[in-house]
Amino acid sequence: MTHNVLVVDDEPKLCDLLASALSQNGISVFTAGNGLHALKVLEAEDIDLVISDWRMPGMDGPQLLAEIKSRFPQLPVIVMTAYSTVKNAVQSMRNGAFDYIAKPFDIDELDITVHKALQFRDILKDNQRMRAELDEHQQIDSLIGDSPSFRRVLQAIDSVRESSATILLTGESGTGKEMVARAIHKHGNRADKPFVAVNCAAIPEGLLESEMFGHRKGAFTGAVTDRIGRFTQADGGTLFLDEIGEMPLALQAKILRALQERIIEPVGDTKERKVDVRVIAATNKNLLDAVANKEFREDLYYRLNVFPIPLPALRERAEDIAPLARHFAHVLGATAGKRITGFSAAALQAMSQYAWPGNIRELQNCVERATIVASGAVIEDEDLPAYLFASAPSESGVIFSEGSSVPSDLDAALAEVEKSYILAALAQSNGVQAAAAQLIGISERSFWYRLKKLGIHVDKIVR
Repeated sequence: MTHNVLVVDDEPKLCDLLASALSQNGISVFTAGNGLHALKVLEAEDIDLVISDWRMPGMDGPQLLAEIKSRFPQLPVIVMTAYSTVKNAVQSMRNGAFDYIAKPFDIDELDITVHKALQFRDILKDNQRMRAELDEHQQIDSLIGDSPSFRRVLQAIDSVRESSATILLTGESGTGKEMVARAIHKHGNRADKPFVAVNCAAIPEGLLESEMFGHRKGAFTGAVTDRIGRFTQADGGTLFLDEIGEMPLALQAKILRALQERIIEPVGDTKERKVDVRVIAATNKNLLDAVANKEFREDLYYRLNVFPIPLPALRERAEDIAPLARHFAHVLGATAGKRITGFSAAALQAMSQYAWPGNIRELQNCVERATIVASGAVIEDEDLPAYLFASAPSESGVIFSEGSSVPSDLDAALAEVEKSYILAALAQSNGVQAAAAQLIGISERSFWYRLKKLGIHVDKIVR
């Protein structure tokens, strides 16, 4: 693979020397006498690595490094200087340099450093290429559906995508909240900037502040180096705070300040930093209930709820089940090396009558399993998981445990449906939670959350 390297130095002889040394390794070398000239080259050419002097007239090395990190954040930069000090080296690395070399330098040392930097660049390019291919050919998270409830979601996305307003996505687990957040970012005016996702429930409480805001070396036991937080990583782009309702109260005040003032303070640092981040938060909890129960700050709720987008459960958009299933079958079948052309009428009927407590995520898992076991190009009803047929729907379309009374409100009814499926799965798996989660097509973490939410104690139901 041919690489393009830009050498920036105000000494023409040194530029020529480096060009001669690097070209022997099959590298195409561009040169620039100062930082401003270098930026023009970067805009015109596909450069893989910049080697820049530290001190130059006009725009010096540190200034050029800052511009490169701003305009071309994934482009590695090696800084070289005749004024080599530990302070300069550390400062350049903190500011984003890949590495540094000191003048006069050994050619072998230069070759090793350049090779590592170009290897790093190749890895980044491969990752970008794979993400692009996945986005184009395997769009599992495509926004598919034409039901009235889902059309309202699409209209909301279109209304807010160019805005920097804070967005709150609400809905049950598996309804596609992260998918919607990514769509808003991808089609908005921050699409060329980072999208950073944080699951607030998956990070230990003691590490959450450091994860969000970063920390300085020595701030706490185990902080052996400086670390930037998610707010800084997302600077200029979008920060997705998933399961925001699980965030500890102690941290909520700091999140509120970051949203109000766009200022963060890393753990162990007295210096505040400004950030430009559009925040999209998501939750499957009723935050107003959490506010009433003193589990969530009221002021943070209203700061997050600037532009709310409620996502419908899959059972509320039943007409979208078939097109979603066909899409998943097409993509997942190709991944498995199969050509799936569709579903039989019996299979579609079975899927349309199922309540899908795990929503789109459960549907995707169901179709993935069916594509694996299907013997032909059409998925039949016998290819679907057995739990879809475990209970037949009543005339009202709602399933209740034998002898139970009909709940007086929709939320209670849905909870009863969800509980009946989970109990059936636990009974079928002899109380093994991982197996029960697989039976109904949801993750173990989601299954554990539902057990806790519904007050189901496994040791009491295993026989």
